[in-house]
Amino acid sequence: MKAVDSHLLTLLKASSQFIVPIYQRLYSWQEAECAQLWADIMRAGSSPELGSHFTGSIVYVARDQATNTSAEPDLIIDGQQRVTTVTLVLAALAARLEALPDDQREPWDGFSPRKIRNRYLLNDDEEGERQFKLILSQSDRAALIAILQEAEPASDMATRVIENYAYFRRKLDDPRLDLSVVCRGLDKLVVVDVKLERGVDNPQLVFEAMNSTGKKLSQADLIRNYVLMDLPPKQQEKVYTAYWRPMELEFAGADESQFDEFVRHYLTIKTGEIPRLNDIYDAFKDYATAFTSADETIESLVIELRQYARRYCAMALGKETDPALRRAFKDLDQIKADVVYPFLLDVYTDYELGTLTRDGVLQIVDLVTSYIFRRAVCRIPTSSLNKTFAGFSSAVRKDRYLESVKAHFLSLKSYRRFPADAEFISDLKSSDLYNFRRRSYFLRMLENHGRKEHVTIEDYTIEHIMPQNENLSDEWQAALGDDWQDVQLKYLHTLGNLTLTGYNSEYSDHAFAKKRDMEGGFKDSPLRLNKGLGQLETWNTSEIQKRAARLAEDALKIWSLPELPAETIMEFEGRRAESDFSIEDHPHLLRQPRRALFEKFSAEVLALDPGITQQFLKLYVAYKAETNFVDVVPQKARLRLILNIPIEALHDERGLAWDVSSKGHWGNGPTEVSLDEDADLVYIIGLIRQAFEFQMGGE
Repeated sequence: MKAVDSHLLTLLKASSQFIVPIYQRLYSWQEAECAQLWADIMRAGSSPELGSHFTGSIVYVARDQATNTSAEPDLIIDGQQRVTTVTLVLAALAARLEALPDDQREPWDGFSPRKIRNRYLLNDDEEGERQFKLILSQSDRAALIAILQEAEPASDMATRVIENYAYFRRKLDDPRLDLSVVCRGLDKLVVVDVKLERGVDNPQLVFEAMNSTGKKLSQADLIRNYVLMDLPPKQQEKVYTAYWRPMELEFAGADESQFDEFVRHYLTIKTGEIPRLNDIYDAFKDYATAFTSADETIESLVIELRQYARRYCAMALGKETDPALRRAFKDLDQIKADVVYPFLLDVYTDYELGTLTRDGVLQIVDLVTSYIFRRAVCRIPTSSLNKTFAGFSSAVRKDRYLESVKAHFLSLKSYRRFPADAEFISDLKSSDLYNFRRRSYFLRMLENHGRKEHVTIEDYTIEHIMPQNENLSDEWQAALGDDWQDVQLKYLHTLGNLTLTGYNSEYSDHAFAKKRDMEGGFKDSPLRLNKGLGQLETWNTSEIQKRAARLAEDALKIWSLPELPAETIMEFEGRRAESDFSIEDHPHLLRQPRRALFEKFSAEVLALDPGITQQFLKLYVAYKAETNFVDVVPQKARLRLILNIPIEALHDERGLAWDVSSKGHWGNGPTEVSLDEDADLVYIIGLIRQAFEFQMGGE
């Protein structure tokens, strides 16, 4: 790495071209940052005693170890916001000077329109994109090129490039502005010129260090740079265009933290650990390191991340196309329980693989929603929920999917329990549901229970049938009895006393009879929540309790408890044994022709001896005699076979095996062999036989 102080204009002049890689975030400086740079330029230009103004660092990778005198472009990995903004200032200055009369166009040496363009903006003897000193990424690229070509950018371009260029044009068009001050200020801008050499320096480490202060990059920015930065340029473009960019577009419009939450759920599934929100990037790097050390590629990792992102967006961002699933996911979103997604991402994956039907997914989502909602009504602390769902998939039997999910829910005890009907009904009838965080969802579900034509409750407000006013009228006091104050205190915000109405202001604190009989009153209400109120003579403790009991029974049908025979629960109860995993837990074994290859391989291995057993584990499939003698690690491109025999003890005349004793890997053993559809299975079974005999021989 070479780092030297340099005038920014000298750096721009010396470089043939800077390119912002496609994985870098978009140009994002707002007017506030532009105003600060403008103020710095003006201060430097108007202060003779100020020899320079430091503006930060420009870090770039010299492509193919290029120098600034070569024709190769340099890849900016830090400082693109600064370089882009100064480029916009220079372009705006050239346009402003060009508008001056001929005798006023060079107010200070080196700053004529032609010199600005040919020294700092363009390579005059190049064609196509090579003629531009700076090439931005994604949608910013076309906007900057239009400005540098002195053309009008397209009106539908949504980019800060256009807005900030217009800002500097306005500043420079001020007739009171001394343009020579601007020129002197630009000439005093100083940066640290940091050039990295590909294959020698680690751009990602430098990038992280340079971005540890200032405007913090999002986890998405850091992860994107990490997975793409070290790839060759052509592969960068392929991976970004085919997988990363479509993933970004799915998250478009969502809060920035949504992507971070998704990666957190993804890592929870893959590692079994729940990263802290501030540690998501570090946790991802650790996982990526383990992933690639198992002979997988970064491209495979991005492909997998893209697949899980699509599933997450279907569930959490309303991107599901199936109407029934979309409604179920929307209801789930209403209860605000993000902790369930590690489990549901596994469920959705199994649905896509055909292990689970759509109706199965619907039932599971309904069970998850019921579990979360019942616990909320019963005021059970939520602190354990993230761990409950992080490990939920380990209890699932893929061959008895729904039964195992129900059994696991019913086996949860104490603070993790699925509240039983009696507890749920009791708390429904007695709890303060008016100040309940999920009250709108609750009332919407009650109102629409059994309806084909759903009612949008946003058109209504919550009504207390017995008013909230502490000074109740004589009519209300008479209806409620001598202990009316105690009745009001106990039942005011409870289920029996709450309903919906479009006439809240008209109802006011009127007596029950007036609320019932007035125009738009309870007798006229089309809402099911008001069913029966129009036929009552009065409203008192007894009627509140009756209505609460009726609505609670409806709630039991909406947020139901799973049902299983006691003997089935006992069969599933307890922690899932490793042997309960199956081929369904390994997606890379499910599709043809891979499945046929695996089944033929398995039959051949089991035929070696009657005492050999096969065991599906979470990460691999084990074949055991006394202990593991070969493990199969399913991968997308092949089956990775780990043989429990030293490579020096293996007779392998074709040289297909290699030593992995010093490398981290899944499975047991120091020797690895690759198996795919083109391999000689008979020969490989011969190698495995040696591993089996090595173990049985007690060597």
